[in-house]
Amino acid sequence: MADPLLQPFQLKHLTLKNRIISTSHEPAYSEEALPKARYRLYHEEKAKGGIGMTMIGGSSIVAPDSPQAFGNLYVGSDAIIPWFKELTAGVHKYGAAVMVQITHLGRRTSWAKEHWLPVIAPSSVREPAHRAFPKEMEDWDFARVITAYGAAARRCRDGGMDGIEIESYGHLFDAFWSPITNERTDEYGPQTLENRMRFSIEVLQEIRRQVGNDYIVGLRMVADETVEDGLTRKDGLAIARHMADSGLIDFINVIQGYIGSDESISHVIPGMGTPAGPHLDLAREVKRLVKLPVMQAARVNDVATARHAITSGAVDLIGMTRAHMADPHIVAKIMRGEETRIRPCVGAGYCIDRLYQGMEALCLHNPATSREAAMPHVIPTTTGARKKVVVVGAGPAGLEAARVSAVRGHKVVLFEAADKPGGQVLLAAKLQRRREIVGIVEWLAAEVHLLDIDCRFNSYAEAPDVLAENPDIVVIATGGLPFAGRLKFGAELATSPWDILAGQAPVAPEVLLFDDHGAHEGLSLAEFAVDHGARLEYVSPERAAGVDVGGINYPAYFKKLYAAKTTFTLNHRLKGIRRDGNKLVAVLGNDYDKSETERRTDQVIAEHGTLPAAEVYFALKEQSSNRGELDIDALIANRPQALMRNRDGRFQLFRVGDAVSSRNIHAALYDSLRLCLQF
Repeated sequence: MADPLLQPFQLKHLTLKNRIISTSHEPAYSEEALPKARYRLYHEEKAKGGIGMTMIGGSSIVAPDSPQAFGNLYVGSDAIIPWFKELTAGVHKYGAAVMVQITHLGRRTSWAKEHWLPVIAPSSVREPAHRAFPKEMEDWDFARVITAYGAAARRCRDGGMDGIEIESYGHLFDAFWSPITNERTDEYGPQTLENRMRFSIEVLQEIRRQVGNDYIVGLRMVADETVEDGLTRKDGLAIARHMADSGLIDFINVIQGYIGSDESISHVIPGMGTPAGPHLDLAREVKRLVKLPVMQAARVNDVATARHAITSGAVDLIGMTRAHMADPHIVAKIMRGEETRIRPCVGAGYCIDRLYQGMEALCLHNPATSREAAMPHVIPTTTGARKKVVVVGAGPAGLEAARVSAVRGHKVVLFEAADKPGGQVLLAAKLQRRREIVGIVEWLAAEVHLLDIDCRFNSYAEAPDVLAENPDIVVIATGGLPFAGRLKFGAELATSPWDILAGQAPVAPEVLLFDDHGAHEGLSLAEFAVDHGARLEYVSPERAAGVDVGGINYPAYFKKLYAAKTTFTLNHRLKGIRRDGNKLVAVLGNDYDKSETERRTDQVIAEHGTLPAAEVYFALKEQSSNRGELDIDALIANRPQALMRNRDGRFQLFRVGDAVSSRNIHAALYDSLRLCLQF
């Protein structure tokens, strides 16, 4: 039977070769607000991997009073046209279509950047996420912005884009639809649906005036904000039907939810621990109402869900956007009968959380994504001599080192002290809501299994074991060990986070968790503790809990912790622990007023990252040719490691991941990929 995902689809005059798309998003790979080489190669890779259509430039901005919020492209100038031409040519050569999203951000940005212009909105209603107080639009604002939309659409057409979509959820275009953001009393006010749609219709009419009726124009629109006083499903569906009947648009890309706050956007872009395809039912309702193609994308991170979306009639085209960040070759693998080899998106949200922190989007699982100029998604075989590579440790860093080395053509021996691979990721997966994260090491382990790798589990490798293999290269990926921090006294009384997660130490009835890490580890421990019935006090020296956990992820933690009546104590540092009868006393210090307070509790858990477990590395260091030294300039430039520090050394020695320092999964994988790619 023909795979429904691989069937062509006619979108106006455009024939898409299959039903899988990557919807518009902004990964902040732009340079000077333009889609230069990094941007182009990222989308080319998806086209190379067989995708039917990739959509670029999430929230590409049309006017100067809509400053970048997170690396947005700027389509308010003709300067972008040649860059569009280069990108579209690169995507088209692989048979994929490419469109771009345009918008005016409205209130969803900050005035304190670029031209320092006030942000604008239908009414002066502040958005919680970006915190700007917008100016209520005047008559001349309408004329200016409407013209800017049309000019931006014309630049997209002139740049070779197959079409555009207008961002219509939480931005200016749709702000008139929602009672939350529209308090006007004029003809654009919320009194009637016609008034609420007036600005949108005027924008679409201007776009058609500038690009003509033959060009593809669609909406990525919210049909239900799902929040109190927001756009209701009834009104959202009515707007969708009116927009479709207007003859001004060619498709609808359905969105559900409200993006005005971090808590609400975590449902618009659902992450780990949530159901697959949660908004497909709304898309199905829209599809029943309109006679236009319907698309949708929200947590469709596996082929089975995508196939169901098409076969059930919910949509015509299905977005697998974050899934393509994890593996841009999804379609090619489906066509080869290799679905089981698709690198899975585990819903970690690392990509989007980095945007919240002012950085570019990166995939937690795939370090080649966005680094296509230097890091291949398909590892090439070496053209040099085959070598013997010994890897010690089968966490993510070790598995990736073994995988890449073996694909390169080298003979690999992999030692692991435990009875199965996974390392710290297995502990992270102990939190039920985040159990999908284990998919990272499951995929790596499956790939390793397919290669000719000598895997030795239950093997605690020491220096003689490594030397007995007569290696050419040794990669130490032994990870780290939990560290309570540099307490003044009583560190031995702290319970290890690993013992808690592994079930080797029970969660006590009353727990004080000191989080001096600020990442997922601390909040995961907190949620794990309350899931096991603890009365919890969360203590951190930071001014916010989980300061390094981004906006897509922290709401789920906070929801659990507040439901469990967790006490949050910020701006305090754990100084020491002492025993008092059958209780522990945690001594806390305030960095600001220098005061000390004490807490009596049953258990103190201290999360302060890890220290390298690198004994075997140091035991081998003096016998290696490079004495363990990493040529950092060569690593950055993607050149082979060629340092010679010991002429008598018989092998090169390197360490990766947490065996170097306490970091994260992405760092561990990237360490191994770029190092072993040069073997």
